[in-house]
This record gives sequence, structure tokens and C-alpha cells, in this order.
Amino acid sequence: MTAGEGPRGVSLKTSTPPTCGPDEIRVGVKASALNRADLLQTMGLYPAPKGVPADIPGLEYSGEVLELGARVTRWKKGDRVMGLVSGGAWAEQLVTHEREAIALPAGIDFTRGAAIPEAFITAWDALALQGKMTAGSQVLIHAVASGVGTAALQLCALHGARAIGTGRNANKLERVRAMGLPDTVLVTKEQSFGDRVKVLTSGRGVDLVLDLVGGDWLPETLECMAAQATLMLVGLVAGATADVPLRSVLGKRLTIIGTTLRARALEEKIAVARRFEQLVLPHFVTGRLQPIVDATAPFSEAPAALERLAANETFGKTVLTW
Repeated sequence: MTAGEGPRGVSLKTSTPPTCGPDEIRVGVKASALNRADLLQTMGLYPAPKGVPADIPGLEYSGEVLELGARVTRWKKGDRVMGLVSGGAWAEQLVTHEREAIALPAGIDFTRGAAIPEAFITAWDALALQGKMTAGSQVLIHAVASGVGTAALQLCALHGARAIGTGRNANKLERVRAMGLPDTVLVTKEQSFGDRVKVLTSGRGVDLVLDLVGGDWLPETLECMAAQATLMLVGLVAGATADVPLRSVLGKRLTIIGTTLRARALEEKIAVARRFEQLVLPHFVTGRLQPIVDATAPFSEAPAALERLAANETFGKTVLTW
């Protein structure tokens, strides 16, 4: 990848296989998935953290364990795993700490497995761990047709919370409704979302917001939140700056939390992975949670797949396979 060139700067190349440390496993990657962070990295707007391959995008993977570090005890060669990394997943091999890797659920193939980690861990961490979502919570999900959005609406149902989803594409919202979410709001130049959200909540407003958009959506989002509600800011698709109505924040005692997984310390990432494996993973086995794979493509077609993502043509996740 050549940073700054966007999707056209992504191409296949040969590199040295990664070295496996004593607490790490080397994974033969079968599949990965696209994330907006990957797109931003190709544009030179979201560089990889220190110590992560700067020229290989990819934040999530599924595959098989090829090699064990000297101190590894959780895995054996041939185990099926998936997980999050800070970069480098768009490769045939990667290394990761043994406690960051998550067992691929029974009945889930590598393609679907690659669509789980970023979307579901991000949504679950933001809504359940940090946002304190409970049964009866009313949750507003911006960009509900995205990978994180489709994961979030399923997690709301799992927790007994009520979800309201926004989006700019009527066809995508129709697909979301087919997934069982009746309350969707189409956002256009002529029609915003705030008034409709207030109607859907009988004027009270929502308790929790999963905001993947930011930018100029933020003021209206704050206005349709209930007293003492929480906004989890996860993405900035609409821009990185906004005019904040501080009277709303002050008067309604709102909480705004910015969150990202990529920049966290190793032990924080491990803690989230372990809790996710314990509390959420079983629901993929029972079928209550399902990764939403919109399209698959070989890694050689990553540039075209990124172009589709940039044009907002995707629904759920796009998965790259070897």
C-alpha cells in the first residue's frame, strides 16, 4: 500500500513472513474484512500505530494457527481463530498475542468469521461495556446499515433494548427492516432525524446513541437525547468537527464518550477480547447473532472493494479472501 493514493495505491506484494514472539501465535489468514479505517489509512488520514506494518491495512482476520510461541498455552496448531489487530491483517500471515485471539465459533466458516471481530466487538464494547445498555434502553444507531450498525441492532435485541436506526439510503433501510428493525429513519437533505426520533420515543428522547457519523449530525443528535443519556462516538464519517449545543449537554446532563479499539494498550484489548469470547461468542453458535456479509472478493480485488466502501455502496461487511 502507498499511503495517500487511496484505493488505487493498494496492490499485492511479497514480503518477509512475520516473526512469532514467545507469547504470540502465527496465523495463516483465510479472510479479512473491510473497515473505514482501512480506507482512511490508504488515503494517508489514519496511519498505523507504532510497531504495526504501515503498508499493510487490515484490522480483523480469521484463519488457522500455524505456529506457537514458546510460552503459548491457549492454542494448538490447526486451531481456527479470529480477532482484531492494529493492522497487517490484509496478508497471508500475521502474528498476534495468544490472548487477543478468539476461537472461531462452531458452524461459522472463515468468511463469516472475518466479519465478526471489528463490527461486533466495537458495538458490544461501546453499547454494553461503556454505554451500560440494559433491557428497556432506547438506543439510536446512526449508519445502522454499516457493519457496526448491523451488529449493534442485533446486540440491542439480544439485551432487550429498543433500537432506532438512521441512514441515507432507502434500500439499505429496507434491508435493515427485513432484519427485524421496524424503527428506521431516512435522512435526506430535506428530512433530518431529530423530530422523527422524538416522535418514536413519545417526546422523551433516547437513552444511548451509537454515533458512527459525527460531524454536523452531532447537534441534532444531542437534541433528541433523553436526560442523563450517553452518546458513544465511534466514527466521524460526516466530519471531525461540530458545533456543540452546550446548553443541551449541561441542561440534560449528557455524557459524551469517544471510543476506539485500535489505540488501546495491549492489556485493555486482551480484556475486551476475553470478555467478548465468554459473554457474546456463544450467541453466534445458537444463531441469535449473525455476521452480515454483503459481498466477498479475493484480496487482489481490494482496490475495487475499497472504492465501493468509499461510495457508501456496502451493506454490513465486505470480506476479502485468499
